[in-house]
Amino acid sequence: MKLLLDFLPVIIFFIVYKSTDDIILATAVLIPATLLQMLYTWIKTHKIEMIQLVTLGLVVILGGATILFQDKTFIQWKPTVVTWLFALAFLGSQFIGTKTIIQRLMDGTIEMPSRAWTQLNIAWIIFYLILGGVNLYVAYTMSEETWVNFKLFGMLGLTLIFILLQGFYISKHIKPDSNENHSEN
Repeated sequence: MKLLLDFLPVIIFFIVYKSTDDIILATAVLIPATLLQMLYTWIKTHKIEMIQLVTLGLVVILGGATILFQDKTFIQWKPTVVTWLFALAFLGSQFIGTKTIIQRLMDGTIEMPSRAWTQLNIAWIIFYLILGGVNLYVAYTMSEETWVNFKLFGMLGLTLIFILLQGFYISKHIKPDSNENHSEN
């Protein structure tokens, strides 16, 4: 349910675009849809994650610029800015604190050697840098409609594939007794 809620503004953007072929209108609908998503999340959980705030800020700023200047380039840059900010955050976690972001997110669920966590974190950095670059490639070399399709299906599909590959990597590095300890809890 949370995954659907997270993608709901993008799905609404997609539906409006496919119905109207108007990326400016789709962006104008995306902004309040994202705001409503945040409001719903706040009412339901009384907390908003940093990633959601960053995404909201970029939707409002870059989406607003798209509408103000009637230029789709701003909204097309949003996925790249988001993924590159994620890459930067993951990179920073290599040097700040004792655990990388990926380890903090999965710690307590999975136990792996420190080196494996670092490699996994680096893989996420590389993935986010490449994903942002691919978004720009599609935005600048392909049609607007292709970019809209890629934004929903391509980026989601690539992320799901990467998560599956991450699962294989984790399964090779997980400490043997970590599943037994957590099944008892």
